[in-house]
Parts: sequence; C-alpha cells; structure tokens
Amino acid sequence: MVLIHVIYYMAITKDIKEKIDLLKRQYDSLKKGKESLLDIIFEAELPESVYNSNAIENSTLSIAETEKILLDMEVSRHVSVREVFEAKNLARVFEYIKEKINVKDMDKNLILLLHKMLISNIKEDIAGRFRRQHEHVRVGTYIAPAPEQIEAMVDALLLEYSSRQAEYLLEKISRFHLEFESIHPFCDGNGRIGRVLINYQLMQLGFPPIIIRDKEKAVYYKSFGEYRNSNKKKTSIMDKVLSSALMESFHKRIAYLNGEKIIRLAEYAEKKKQPLNIFLNKAKRQTIPAFREKGVWKIGSEYKIN
Repeated sequence: MVLIHVIYYMAITKDIKEKIDLLKRQYDSLKKGKESLLDIIFEAELPESVYNSNAIENSTLSIAETEKILLDMEVSRHVSVREVFEAKNLARVFEYIKEKINVKDMDKNLILLLHKMLISNIKEDIAGRFRRQHEHVRVGTYIAPAPEQIEAMVDALLLEYSSRQAEYLLEKISRFHLEFESIHPFCDGNGRIGRVLINYQLMQLGFPPIIIRDKEKAVYYKSFGEYRNSNKKKTSIMDKVLSSALMESFHKRIAYLNGEKIIRLAEYAEKKKQPLNIFLNKAKRQTIPAFREKGVWKIGSEYKIN
C-alpha cells in the first residue's frame, strides 16, 4: 500500500496575514531574554532542516543518519562520502547565516560564499561560482537561462528584491525564490542554496527559520510550474507553502517560549477523546498550534480547543 501525504494550504488572505502578524508579536514579546532557548531550538532543529533540504534533492540519508553524521557518530550502513559532506556542509551554511544575520546583507558575494561552503569537498571546480560558458542545465523539461545571462539576472533579482518595499514579505520572498531557482545560477546546489536564502531573508526580518519538508515536495515543485507557465509569473502556491511553514515555526517556538509541556498530537487526541485525524487535518491547515519534530506532530498539552 502506498501512503500519500496530503497537506492543506491556505491562500495568503487578509486573515492569514493578520494571524502571522499576531504570531510575530507574540514571538517578539516572548523571546526577550530567552535567546539561549532559541539557540537550543535552532541546534535541535538543525538535523531536521538539513535532512529535509537534502532529501528534496534525493539524498538517501534519514533524519537519524543525518543527526549522527552531524555529531560525528558512525552510521550503521555505508554512506557515500558525498552524502556525508552534503549533510555537514549544509549544516555549516545554516550555522553561518544565523551568525551573519545582523552584520551582512544579502548580496551576490554572500550567495557565492554560501555556495562555496555548500559544495566544498564535493565538486571543488564549481564551488563558489556561477555557471560558465557551455555549462547549460535543465530541470525536467525546463531549460535554465544561458550562462552568459546569469550575472546580470542575479544582479537584477537582488535589486528587485530590495526595491519591492510595498509587497507583503512572504510574497516578496516567494517571488525571489521562484526566480532564483528559474535562473538556476549554479551547476549544482541551486535548491539548497535557494532554501537557505529563504531563511536568511526571513531571519533578517526578525522571523524564525522555516523547514520546507521533503514530504511536501510535490506541492513545492508544483509552485515552479505555476510560476514558469504563467505570463503573470504567479506565486500563489509558493506563498501558501511559505505561510504554512512559517506559522508552524512560530507555533513551535511560542510553545517552548511559553514553557508549555509538549506532547504528541496523538496523545492530545486521546486526552480529548477525539479521533486523531481531526487534529491531524487541523495541524496540516495550521488552524491549531501544532508543529512537527522529526516528522512527528506535537502540541502544547494545555491548548484549549475553541
């Protein structure tokens, strides 16, 4: 039997924007003086962030194996040297951007540096540089722009991002990510660098990092088709992916910052004497403050159902 993971997304309506604004205010209020707790959450979440971004690119590592590799522990099966470096390098990139949020603006040099860190010890000849002449790439049936166009296109993208002051932040980040991946400036590592940049952009605006999960990559990939196959370059699917992931990230951090007892959603459903599926559907829609840790849905035990 094949199990199909279904996730429910919401349009970025006025209601959802207001909900995100409310969560942001709660988060800002609660995090004062608790930076060390946020650091612990970041470190605990790192293997999950690395696992999911690499899994989207077809890495065979599990979350448990990724965690062991990041802790320099032995993995029980043979793992390729490439996959070991993919995990370690991406973790290093995540840690680097966290330290540079307040001191380094996003620019072309930063993007190239992050790529060099990501691809080091994997493909040294392409690390830290854009595609060169004759280095053409395609993703499925999509053929990326010619190498000769990349430099100017990245410059234009960065300028457009910095100048779109009136656009709602998630829509602005969605557009940047979709265009960056459409430019596909590197020979390898475009998706992972693009998802790192999403978090850099969010964190520079005072938002927590998010995880785009491997289980939801079908919807994530669908957003690129919507963007590239539309004359208006629609971003609605990516907007929904990011808004859902951001609310989940807020819910997790707010629960911990509030000092709540965290339990599995299955335990919560049993406690409330209601079917688990009801709560899973609400969690996937983010209509309850549930969140995932290593793929398991959890929630604060004292949450009261409206």
